[in-house]
Amino acid sequence: MTATSATALPASDEVRPAPRRWGAPLWVGALLIVLAFLVLYPLLMLVFGALSDSNPVVDGFGAFRPSVKHFIDVLGNENVHLAFFNALAACGGGTILAVVIGLAFSWIVVRTDTPFKGFIAGASMIPLFVPPLVAGVAWGILGSPKTGLLNTVLKWVGIDFRFDFYSMSGLILVFGMYYAPYVYMFTASALRNMDPSLEEASEVSGASAFTTLFTVTFPLIAPAILAGSLLSFVVMLGIYGVPAALGAPANISVLTTYIFKLTAWSPPLYNTAAAVAILLMVVTAILVWAQQRVLSGKSFATVAGKAFRPRPLKLGRWRWFTFSLALIYIFVVVVLPTLALIIAAFRKFLFIKDFDALFDAKAYSWVHFNSVFDNPLTMLSIWNTMKVGVLTALVGGALAFAIGYTVNRTQVSGRRSIDLLATLPVAIPGLVVGVAYLWAWIGLPGGLYGTIWILALAFVARFMPDTVKALSTSFMQIHKELEEAAWICGRGMLGTIRTIVLPLARPGVVASMTLLFVLAIRELGSSLFLYTSDTTVMAVLLLDYYEGGNVGKTAAFSLVQTVLLAVLLGITTWLSRDAAQGSARVG
Repeated sequence: MTATSATALPASDEVRPAPRRWGAPLWVGALLIVLAFLVLYPLLMLVFGALSDSNPVVDGFGAFRPSVKHFIDVLGNENVHLAFFNALAACGGGTILAVVIGLAFSWIVVRTDTPFKGFIAGASMIPLFVPPLVAGVAWGILGSPKTGLLNTVLKWVGIDFRFDFYSMSGLILVFGMYYAPYVYMFTASALRNMDPSLEEASEVSGASAFTTLFTVTFPLIAPAILAGSLLSFVVMLGIYGVPAALGAPANISVLTTYIFKLTAWSPPLYNTAAAVAILLMVVTAILVWAQQRVLSGKSFATVAGKAFRPRPLKLGRWRWFTFSLALIYIFVVVVLPTLALIIAAFRKFLFIKDFDALFDAKAYSWVHFNSVFDNPLTMLSIWNTMKVGVLTALVGGALAFAIGYTVNRTQVSGRRSIDLLATLPVAIPGLVVGVAYLWAWIGLPGGLYGTIWILALAFVARFMPDTVKALSTSFMQIHKELEEAAWICGRGMLGTIRTIVLPLARPGVVASMTLLFVLAIRELGSSLFLYTSDTTVMAVLLLDYYEGGNVGKTAAFSLVQTVLLAVLLGITTWLSRDAAQGSARVG
């Protein structure tokens, strides 16, 4: 309500302030307790594990023997040093490649007249929805030095070159290709908001388009480039699937695979795993802090009060060249891996003596799919995955809504603490979340360990920052006047949320729950330490197939997971559009 409209009302109808929140302290306290349960308690138990010499499986938590031995052993262990430097090399190289690809795509889509830009923008985001292990398996099939499909084709055309994706270069290439969309999202948004007159001034001064690109455009969007590259690096650092598929066969160990090895040994080295997990978390937290430190205090303002419309650069005949570059990327990242999975899933034996053998119909059958579905764990894993996905979406969506509304729409004391705790998991890789929840619950009798709930709660904690951020945008788009009008009509806080805020924020709520559902289905790192034979999920079973050495069954189950994920994405996209239309009618 505006001040003018408020003074025009009779005294009895004056604008009311927000309803008195008698239950605000209880509400804030409840949210803090929930966040402490989801985030703080597991992290404290992770520290407990690293600083103790007790085994939670054998001793429980009754025999606490303080010890810094594990930290000292980890810091002096050459294997940890090697895993750390391998992780930095793979993620650093992958980040550089991701920046190159992401910047090129954002410039092509936003700043040029390349045809079919909508298709390019949409297709370039597909890698975000591909489970990392599936991507690793597919490129292992394509780039195996002995039986790789790409090497078979090169041999057929007479090119004396062999791909070997079971290598550090293979890790870097796959990381760079599949995590370029993170850089694209940041830089494309920055390019859309940048005043094109700055580039025009450079061109008027005699600079070429190429010079302008590197002296004006990219320096002005440096914050977006830094944010996207850092996010890519942090995400790569916590990925287990790609290093497990491509690094393990070449004996290339990174921090994530090394942590899993520690818990897979007999007896499991839970304390050492906790110490290495803390090391990984500290490195991630430093990177997140460094991003804020570098960006703070620097001015990169490019949007002024004057309206502007970005002018696409006329490429002439070169626009078909940029279009072809986009098609090549999509072909390499989407089409080639899919073809590799299809061939491996339907061929009886993956060994292919020559190129013509690829087209031998007798070599193809449904044998691997039959084998997969004859395994009772297959349907159990699919059912468990659906249950975990639904639980994560419902619980995480409701919690994110409560947190987002409290932080963005109220002034209650304690909301900053809520925001801090909800944002904390952004610096915690998924594998570390899994180790933390392992320590938090494995030694407690009658606890959550071994249930579907521990997987769902770990996923809620893991992806809480993404969900709250997605919902916060929806809250900021709702004007305060709408709530004030409800208060004038006598609505309480809960009534206002139910009749005004929730219907208008419904597209954001559905989108955030969809995001949670998809992330839960493809998450492997957090699941590795929390599943049991009764709670196996699809990501874990896929890893079991891969480690069993049966490439055909692995490819078949990868296709099952990919198709299921595509169908669910289609359904949830339809639901999101329906929610957006419903919200528009309410508005």
